[in-house]
Amino acid sequence: MVSWLDWNFARKSLGGDTVNDDLVRAIVDKRLIEFVYKAGRTRTVEPHDYGIRRGVERLLGFQISGESRSGASHGWREFDADQICQLRVLERRFAGTRADSAQHHRTWDTLFARVT
Repeated sequence: MVSWLDWNFARKSLGGDTVNDDLVRAIVDKRLIEFVYKAGRTRTVEPHDYGIRRGVERLLGFQISGESRSGASHGWREFDADQICQLRVLERRFAGTRADSAQHHRTWDTLFARVT
């Protein structure tokens, strides 16, 4: 059985930046997340990095199912956090960082969480 937390913008202030506690918890606990992106369809993602990049709050993740504009149902994606809605942290875990040459951790202005 899958349980989740509703996306209710559980945020706190951190030096002028805001942090989504659900995204941080999902990364720290290595839990999959589900969400709707840009009013599209539901995606399931391994969250890997979350922070501020070029002044925009973003999530770097490995999508394991769902749809995307590219047509690929899986692969590395960067998501603008303000375009994520109906976020759910699932009970299902993932192994952590991928030994994948395509994994490109980004340079962040502020990094809130990174999977290990």
